[in-house]
Amino acid sequence: MDDMRGTVNNENPLPSSAGQQLIAFVALWLCGASLRMTILVIPPILPLLHTDLHLSESEIGLLSSLPTLLFSIAAVPGALLIARFGIRSTLILGLVLTAFAGAARGAIVNAGYLYAMTVVMGAGVSIMQPALPPLVRTWFPRRVGLATAVYTNGLLLGEMFAAALTIPLVLPLVSNSWRLSMVAWSIPVFLTILLVVFGAPRIAEDRKKKTVSSADWWPDWRQPLVWRLGLLFGSVNAIYFVANAFLPDYLTAAGRGDLISIALTSINVAQVPASLLMLVFAGRLVSRPSAYVALGMLNFVSIIGILCTKGVWVVIFTGVLGFANAIIMILGLALPSVLSAPHDVHRTAAAMFTISYSLAMLLSVFTGFLWDSTHLPITAFLPIAVCALLVPLVAPSVVKPMPEAGKGVASF
Repeated sequence: MDDMRGTVNNENPLPSSAGQQLIAFVALWLCGASLRMTILVIPPILPLLHTDLHLSESEIGLLSSLPTLLFSIAAVPGALLIARFGIRSTLILGLVLTAFAGAARGAIVNAGYLYAMTVVMGAGVSIMQPALPPLVRTWFPRRVGLATAVYTNGLLLGEMFAAALTIPLVLPLVSNSWRLSMVAWSIPVFLTILLVVFGAPRIAEDRKKKTVSSADWWPDWRQPLVWRLGLLFGSVNAIYFVANAFLPDYLTAAGRGDLISIALTSINVAQVPASLLMLVFAGRLVSRPSAYVALGMLNFVSIIGILCTKGVWVVIFTGVLGFANAIIMILGLALPSVLSAPHDVHRTAAAMFTISYSLAMLLSVFTGFLWDSTHLPITAFLPIAVCALLVPLVAPSVVKPMPEAGKGVASF
């Protein structure tokens, strides 16, 4: 695996006209939204699932963790599909699995069927994720930062729309049917399929080999780069998942259960302005180690602020945490495209997702164990405080200053 960035890939036709570029950006945004919409419809309809399917809390926990589990174990198979069938075909397959399985959950007859369709849907999302960085590199080799910010903005808004609009808007439109709400949130994914198939710029991937070797898709786990990327992105994922999972119980233990809703809203909504800012600044910041150092320290200060303050200040610090962490996530998603040669982007991305989501899941479990063992609520945030410090420690060994504009992928 090439450790550093390669040259612009001239084998694929780039979106040249303004119309083609607009379609490509819209397709990227919709693909990003499709990564989360069908997943985030579940939390708002959990009470209805409880009533109709008689799910226990343990079964709800399993249902919620299945997509994240698939993110870690299906990324490398996604790289194999990319090597065998190409970026575009793999992306379409992921969209199809996500759309059909996401809608099929509405035909649930029992909990086992719900889990099965959730696994298929999670697999679809999982093989889409390593397809998007090489797609960005192929369509916009000189605007990697901007293109990554576009699909990440779609991801963040997609999850926010599904979480925020299901109860007040979608359920009333479908007669309060949780089954039809799942179908409704799959419709945008079906529309994304149509745009990618019939409208988005094509990629010259018909020359893909009928047989592939492990070097075409299996990550080079001996490369320090993939582990550093996984540790960097895993720290970001862990901060997000652990903070969202344990913040409610922490506030309850602190006697401020009244802040749970607004604090969770703060940490998640703050990601939106971060993603909008990155539409402008991602290209300038992605290659600057100082940006990761500053944002990592801002994460650390925010976590300390949550633990050491009360009242409205907790809400403010959770918002700052969500804002800073979202920026690192966006920049981190661009790194496989920036640091790898064109033929290696999918392998690097798959390795990064595998390591990072595995780390996030393990840290979530460890955090719960730590709290149960010590009975100290503060311990829920100590692991992610360490993660926040890992970002400025690891980033300088991963992120390198870009060459002058006009060379490689330097111009964004």
